[in-house]
Amino acid sequence: MKNIVQFTIQKGKKYYTAHANDFPIFTQAKTLDELVKNIQEATELHFSDEDLKQNGLNQKPSLFVNFEIPQYA
Repeated sequence: MKNIVQFTIQKGKKYYTAHANDFPIFTQAKTLDELVKNIQEATELHFSDEDLKQNGLNQKPSLFVNFEIPQYA
């Protein structure tokens, strides 16, 4: 069983975006603080009608985020 739902965050031209690495969860926001709230809400909504065990998750998984910083030459 997994204890973590992992997200990757990227900065676009106007918005920060986040997508879960192993689940179809996607959200966006103008600020990182808003994005954190949206990630929590989107995750809760995604799993609200599902059995977490069937998705390989413990009952209260943690959220882990990676922030991708593009390489510049």
